[in-house]
Amino acid sequence: MKLNFRSLAEDAPADALRQVFSHGWPGWSDWMRKRHTIGATDLRDARLALRRHMPEFETLWDKWVETCGDDDDIALFLSFWSPPRYLVNCSQAVIVDADGPQLIRNYDLDPKLNESTLLSTKWRGRRVVGMVEGMVGLADGMNDAGLVASLTFGGRVVSAAGFGIPMIIRYVLEMCVDVQQAVEALRSVPCHMSYNVTVADVSGAWATVFLAPDRPAIVTHSPFATNHQIGVEWSRHGRFSNTQGRADHLEELFRDPTMTADRLLGEFLTSPLASTGYDRGFGTVYTAVYRPLARSVSLVWMDGTRDEWQLDAVDRRERMVHFSAAGSRSVAYRSAKSLKTDSAAPAQGRPDLPGSGHQHSHSNC
Repeated sequence: MKLNFRSLAEDAPADALRQVFSHGWPGWSDWMRKRHTIGATDLRDARLALRRHMPEFETLWDKWVETCGDDDDIALFLSFWSPPRYLVNCSQAVIVDADGPQLIRNYDLDPKLNESTLLSTKWRGRRVVGMVEGMVGLADGMNDAGLVASLTFGGRVVSAAGFGIPMIIRYVLEMCVDVQQAVEALRSVPCHMSYNVTVADVSGAWATVFLAPDRPAIVTHSPFATNHQIGVEWSRHGRFSNTQGRADHLEELFRDPTMTADRLLGEFLTSPLASTGYDRGFGTVYTAVYRPLARSVSLVWMDGTRDEWQLDAVDRRERMVHFSAAGSRSVAYRSAKSLKTDSAAPAQGRPDLPGSGHQHSHSNC
């Protein structure tokens, strides 16, 4: 199983967004068509929800739709308002050393379902870099103020009217400059399912916020999160994802006063934090490392391959990664220079959205 990772950058919504959209929409549209309850929501609901909860994004949403295609289904999807349920299973943690804070996260799912794109934008005047989720949303990222954010699934199946978490991560990074602002934003925007969001900033402050559609946000000072909140509430998913085992391992690591950022990265690249269960739809697709003080972001794979970018200098690259029971390893790399003289192959759509036969219905983070 192979996946082509790429990095793209733009200021206003334009060619990069169109590339991301052409890559992701075939699968996402199929997912939405198969799983959305007819009449559950409409464009008027979506616009009113954006206007009420994210008024700064209404105009940006219109630009996304104009760029990607003036179509009602596209517009509804890109609003992220009350989408179908989807689950995500990941591990994430913050550690602070002499170089300041580091946020590290594993993104785990079937590689075929990942959008495999690091996207740098300046859509509202603020530089935001992160891993694409839902074409305009983000699974994790950092902004030019040095605020970083990452999501994991909260281990609960309850859902209600609210925004999909990738849009909320995008909103936090577009609108906030520090942990305090991020926490307030997370408290104020309704989330349609339960997710854990870890945020950190250049001061070394961090927080993990447990979001849920049926109870107030819970703000904790935990430096890590897996796939449960106040306890394992969905036992079947808990066993499948080993959320408690991963949390226990992280807790033990953080008890060690000699723990370093480099050692923590090594732990994220090996079991139990890393998974090679790709045939079950639960494998580590990438490990992301964000350094707010240095304004750097890295993607790392289990063979030690690492790509690093500066926040304000994300160039176009491609890296083919192979996934197997032995882990993830790089098999090909193309630099910005080589890509300038050789057009990239057409992007593939999502061939199998969402993971049929699995308990998760989109990504496993």
